Amino acid sequence: MTSSALQRPVLVDLVPGALARDTGAIGAGAALTGLSAQVSIHTGITPVPFTLQTLAVVLVGAALGSVRGVLSMALYLVAGGLGVPWFAGHASGFGGPSFGYLVGFVAAAALIGAAAERRADRRIWSAVTAMLGGGLLIYGIGMLWLKRDLDVDLRTSFDLGVRPFLISDALKLGLASLALPATWRLVGRVG
Repeated sequence: MTSSALQRPVLVDLVPGALARDTGAIGAGAALTGLSAQVSIHTGITPVPFTLQTLAVVLVGAALGSVRGVLSMALYLVAGGLGVPWFAGHASGFGGPSFGYLVGFVAAAALIGAAAERRADRRIWSAVTAMLGGGLLIYGIGMLWLKRDLDVDLRTSFDLGVRPFLISDALKLGLASLALPATWRLVGRVG
């Protein structure tokens, strides 16, 4: 048995054709994250833009599972780092104040994907817990990168890189926590 045979199915596993499906899903997850980055609002309160990326990352992680979710976010990170202009505001390259959050996307996809493999995405409260864990990983890695990039203390890094996003990210994570169980209920009715 392969390791994928031991995992419980996530949403993408409902699509037949493993190799083509997995390759397409990994690319589509990266592209979705790149598209969501283009919904970007820059403000004077933080050097990090407000985007829809967090919503894309948690959905990709849950729908693809841990391995494919990590590969999708790694593709997004590396391709953008090497010049694909799909970071916020059509930016690319390694570095800058937001780069730690992008690295955090990989870790969040791993955590949320692993939770989805344990069926956490099928119930609202367990989905909330998984999404919150992923969000905290993104914040933690992003905040530490921001501290280093701006050469500020942790308090300032929190004030610039976490506090402004708490409400909008709570809404995005809440939306994902409702959408995923609803999707599984719909799939159950159709399948």
